[in-house]
Order: sequence, then structure tokens, then C-alpha cells
Amino acid sequence: MSARIVRGLAPLAGLLVSVAHAQAPFDAELAHIQEQWAVVNYQVAAKSDKLQAFEKLVAEAHRFSMENPQRAEPLIWEGIVLSTYAGAKGGVGALGLAKKSRAALEAALKIDDKALDGSAYTSLGTLYAKVPGFPLGFGDDNKAQELLSKALTINPDGIDPNYFYAQYLCDRNECSDALRYLQRAAEAPPRPGREVADEGRHREVMELMAKAR
Repeated sequence: MSARIVRGLAPLAGLLVSVAHAQAPFDAELAHIQEQWAVVNYQVAAKSDKLQAFEKLVAEAHRFSMENPQRAEPLIWEGIVLSTYAGAKGGVGALGLAKKSRAALEAALKIDDKALDGSAYTSLGTLYAKVPGFPLGFGDDNKAQELLSKALTINPDGIDPNYFYAQYLCDRNECSDALRYLQRAAEAPPRPGREVADEGRHREVMELMAKAR
């Protein structure tokens, strides 16, 4: 390779290094929020401790999304944390959290609907399935099925889209139809760095499978 070509490639190499350095903190923060969510959701037992931990994590996830307005991933995780917090909290206060979650997930879809293997569709579909319908809330079974089906189209072998679609079916007394999705969820490949989440979700898959049978 000539010296001229080497000199020509030098600026490109420098640019790639800068992008890698810029990406590293983003990936680390994303992994931190994912891991903290799994710990709080699956390993913190006392309700008061869980709610306090989720409140702190909501603030972290919101800061992360504000610092990265062009990325869908932080918004997805802000939505996930908010929706899980709503589920843990329950009652009237949960609806406000659910609405904030919906807004974050819808914003993520506008940026990149396939980010994190279509996780925004999974989480948003689950919200529409779980939240009460009009006039109390925005729940909508048809919208839920549409969104959860899109998630499965993007990530047909993933543990989360298969589990939540199966949960949607079981909640509507269609547990026999849910079994094939639960089997896919049980056989889903492990997610590197998501060991705590995978262990907790697999436990939920087995519990729902026992109910479906």
C-alpha cells in the first residue's frame, strides 16, 4: 500500500475511533439501565423498596433519553421502566405513568421502529392490552394485537414478543393458542448481558405455560 493511500486513510481511521469512543458511554449507560430494571423488577421483593427503586430509575432513564434525542433505544427503555413502574404501583396513579410510557414508546417508533428488535411494539402493545379502556384509560384489545403482532414479525424468535403475545391470548381465555408462543419463548436464545432479565422472564414463561396447560 502506497504512502499516499495510507495518508488518505488516516482521517477515516481517526473518525472511526472517535465514533467508537462516543458509542462506548452510550452502550454502557443503556446496559446499566437494562440491568437495573431487571434487578428491581425481579429481585427486589418489598413493594416500598421496589417503588422507590423504580422512581429513581425513571429519572435516570429520562435523563438518558433527553441526552440522546436522536436515538430510539433510550426512549424505549424509558417507556419500559415507566410501564413496569405503573404495574408495580397500581391504582389511580398508575394511569399517569402508563400515559408517559405510551408517549415515550410512540416517540421511539417515530425514530426507529426496529430498534432493539422492535421492543417498542412489544411494550406498547402490552400497555394497550393491560390499561383499562375508555373512559378510564386508553386500553384497546385490537390495537394491542396489532402492535404485538408487529413485534413478532420483527423478532419472531425473541423471548419477550412471544411471551407477551401469549400473555395477551391467555388474558382473553385463549390459552391453548398461546402454547406455541410460550414454547418459542422457552427456546429463545440467551441475550448476552441480560442474564438476570432472561432468568426472570423464563420463570414467567414457565408459570404461564403451566396455567395454559
